[in-house]
Amino acid sequence: MTTSTTTTGETAPALGQGYAADRAATVDHLARLEDALSRPGADRAATGPLHTAARRARRRFMECHAESLYDELTDGRREFLRLNDLATRAAELMPGLVPTKEQNEQERRRPQRDKEGRESDHGIFFWGLLRSPVAGPHLMEAMRRPTEKALAALSGFRATGHADFGLVSVRRRGDLGEVTVHNTRFLNAEDDLLVAALEAAVDLVLLDDSVRVGVMRGGPMTHPRYAGRRVFSAGINLTRLYEGEISLIDFFLGRELGYINKIFRGLSAPDDGASWLPEPVEKPWIAAVDTFAIGGGAQILLVFDRVIAAEEAYFTLPALREGIIPGAANLRLPRVGGNRLARQAIFADRRIDAASPEGRLLCDEVVPADGLDTAVRAAADELANPAVINNRRVLHAHEEPEDVFRHYMALYAVEQCRRLTSSDLVENLERTWISRNR
Repeated sequence: MTTSTTTTGETAPALGQGYAADRAATVDHLARLEDALSRPGADRAATGPLHTAARRARRRFMECHAESLYDELTDGRREFLRLNDLATRAAELMPGLVPTKEQNEQERRRPQRDKEGRESDHGIFFWGLLRSPVAGPHLMEAMRRPTEKALAALSGFRATGHADFGLVSVRRRGDLGEVTVHNTRFLNAEDDLLVAALEAAVDLVLLDDSVRVGVMRGGPMTHPRYAGRRVFSAGINLTRLYEGEISLIDFFLGRELGYINKIFRGLSAPDDGASWLPEPVEKPWIAAVDTFAIGGGAQILLVFDRVIAAEEAYFTLPALREGIIPGAANLRLPRVGGNRLARQAIFADRRIDAASPEGRLLCDEVVPADGLDTAVRAAADELANPAVINNRRVLHAHEEPEDVFRHYMALYAVEQCRRLTSSDLVENLERTWISRNR
């Protein structure tokens, strides 16, 4: 087997000897690099080339063996594992490929400016899996299975028509399943905890047979500026991002592959042999937008079947100013609003008022604030038609094929990691933090 030498003096294995041999060689190479990284007194200037060499080795291994690795992690694709479970198993099976639990915990305790960038290794791992035409679809199907949190709450919800996940509540009103966000401290900005609660809530709406249409809306705020008013979403929780508590797995990837994809494509259904073709569990969804939908709030509107906004509402995508990629908006906004509007919104943080002509590309109805409830009910009556499900499924398959979404998410995994470790993102967060705490 031929080898090459990195700029750090470590010998990188030349792959091509088969999965088992290549895995062993890569593990040995990564162990030597990790040993060098852990030497006392190593600063960022010294560790940078070591991290680069390790990430290059991880990338090369995933390019060659993503499918074999995934098969081993999932027992030949008989198990459907979520992102965290996959990463945990990968850390045990192939030390050095992804961060250990201890490394993750250490990184989580650091503010964003002080992180080593260990999540980039998760980005490489999931990039390799998602780009695979074998592993990628299976992983996306696994992420569309109901969460344990939702399954535990399902019987109670069916009996009472109510479930409370703290930051999110779900209530059944007739044939409506209403998901209400209550992250009042942060104007319904999203973080890891809110994403988990939202996914469980979306699962309940999809799992309850008596619910025909899902609705998402922000609850009344306690923030002095918006006290008593409903707010749809203020986007990503920049305080949590500054503190280093927004994760690649639980937020950036889990959000897109979890609750947002479930709203768009429904829950995946296992093939139990009962039908000639398993049918996903889908329902139409309505978004009711009070006040504003900023950042992630504007992003998720792109997957709803009906968007109804108050006359004063507006939409923005400030991700570029913040230094990150706005989820799957780069994929979806051009087809909804056109390429020019998408560039203006993403590159220039253009404010789009719901009542403007451009705003009407992003929402279906604009009504007085006190007319939202009536408009939602009328829209739900239309969308409750049973044929809507089959039509939306065919429509979605044409406008955004799953393979298109999968390839987007593979690229997103690595490009979002580049942004999270960039100096300009840290500088943006520092400026925002200082201005908010003066």
